[in-house]
Amino acid sequence: MHKVTVEHWFEAGHRLPHLGGKCVSLHGHSWSVAVTVASERLNADATVLEFGTLKFGLRRWVEQNLDHATMLGARDELVEPLLAHDNRIFRFGCVRPKDESEKLAADLSWPTVEAVSILLSRVAESVITNLPQSAGVWVNRVVVHETRTNTAIFEPPRPR
Repeated sequence: MHKVTVEHWFEAGHRLPHLGGKCVSLHGHSWSVAVTVASERLNADATVLEFGTLKFGLRRWVEQNLDHATMLGARDELVEPLLAHDNRIFRFGCVRPKDESEKLAADLSWPTVEAVSILLSRVAESVITNLPQSAGVWVNRVVVHETRTNTAIFEPPRPR
């Protein structure tokens, strides 16, 4: 088995009013993500896939949707006031997502670090699906740090 990992960092706010405690307050983190993709064999270029294209696709999506934005649950009462003040919002759990990006989080109710790891796994999967020479490559592991001490790891099941 062959694996490669790309990493990225971004700044984003969120809040988790359904959990109580400190996370009820709107707050921000310096997030980091490491996405590992795997393949049983190397392609004709002797790679799992081309690093640059995976890195570019993942980073572009994060920069456009999450970096310097606020991640909120669609039911969060702060969505409308923040939108009214031209804040960038990424909504989790939307019944009617505003675009293809929010559709990736439609079944994830709140922006917990666990949900963010699932979201970024889906983003990585959509990136590799559109890459040449990506046949047989799958997302193996996504590690998301919301702080230096709080981490979620998502390992999606291997496609058959």
